Amino acid sequence: MWAKNITGNFAHVIHGLNASHLTDRVIQRSKRMILDTLGVGLVGTRTDVFQKLTQYSKIYSSDSSSSAWGCPALKLPPLYAALVNGVAIHSMDFDDTWHPTTHPSGAVLPALLAVAEAVTEKQTISGCDLLLAFNVGIEVQGRLMSFSKEASDLPKRSI
Repeated sequence: MWAKNITGNFAHVIHGLNASHLTDRVIQRSKRMILDTLGVGLVGTRTDVFQKLTQYSKIYSSDSSSSAWGCPALKLPPLYAALVNGVAIHSMDFDDTWHPTTHPSGAVLPALLAVAEAVTEKQTISGCDLLLAFNVGIEVQGRLMSFSKEASDLPKRSI
């Protein structure tokens, strides 16, 4: 049964996904994208914007915490860890691209890792579940971008 709106359709499809839907090719590409994004993000931890944002983010705290990359002593609420790690990636702007033009991993991976780190204090998340969530995030982002009038005018690029 299909939902009557875009959000309902996304939810219906996502709810039915599991790690068995990941092909060997998707797994291999996902691992490469994650490794590339982590590398770009770690280099980005040396930028001024990342350093300023980590200083600003120290004022926030919560019961659950996640790491700011390159700052082992700094634990932040998952929301702010995702933000500062995403800024590290985007400050370098060498992460992957996709058509319609977007940097999918730079938005998805920091949020996913921040939440996974906070959740793993209570439960275990498998590597397959992490890859599945990563791919669902990228797919949803790409499909949402395909609805964007502005995105359709940008030049085509590939990962």
